[in-house]
Amino acid sequence: MVRSYAPDPVDRTVLDRILAAALRSPTAGNTLGTAWVVLSGPEETDLYWDATTDEDWRADSSRWAGIHRAPVVLLAYASSGAYVARYAEADKSGGDDESGGLGTSESAWPVPYWTGDAAFGVMTVLLGAVDAGLGACIVGTFLGEDLLARTLGVPEEWRLFCAVLLGHPDGQDHRSPSLDRVGPTPAERLHWGRW
Repeated sequence: MVRSYAPDPVDRTVLDRILAAALRSPTAGNTLGTAWVVLSGPEETDLYWDATTDEDWRADSSRWAGIHRAPVVLLAYASSGAYVARYAEADKSGGDDESGGLGTSESAWPVPYWTGDAAFGVMTVLLGAVDAGLGACIVGTFLGEDLLARTLGVPEEWRLFCAVLLGHPDGQDHRSPSLDRVGPTPAERLHWGRW
C-alpha cells in the first residue's frame, strides 16, 4: 500500500485498462452489482477528501500530505438490493441450484455476496496498479459517506465499500506500523487435507 504520491496524473489509457479489468472481476450470479466512481485530478479528488475528512484529522495525520496528492480516487460501490433481487429470480431462488434460496432480505444472507464482489473488483484494481507500475492504497471511509454520495449523485441503494487511491509513488517511505505486527506463520495458516 502506497501512502505518498507524486501529483502527476495517471495516463487515461492505463486507468481505463485497470477499470476494464475490475469490471470483469468475479460477480456472483452474474449480478454485476458493483460500480465505480472515478475521481481524477485535485478538483474531483477533493470532493472525496472534503466529505470524508475534517480539519482535525488532516492536522493530526502524518500521512495527509502524501495521500492527498494521489491524483486518482476510485470509489468502489455495491448494491445489496441488486443481489437480493438477482437471487430471487427463478434460476437462483432455490431448488437444485447452488444458492440454497437466500431469500429476499439482506439479513437472510450468511455471506453478503455484494461485499465479496466489491472486494474482488478492488483486488483487481490493486493488481492492475502493480502491473502498470503505479501505487495504490485502500482507504476505509468512516466519516461522510452520506455527504459524499449526495455530492456525487450516487443512488440511495448503493453503498460505498472503500476508496482506492491510485497514482505514482513519490518515493517517500510511509511504512505502515501494522507491518511490525507479529502474526501467524504460513504453516499456521495453510492446512493441507484438513485443519
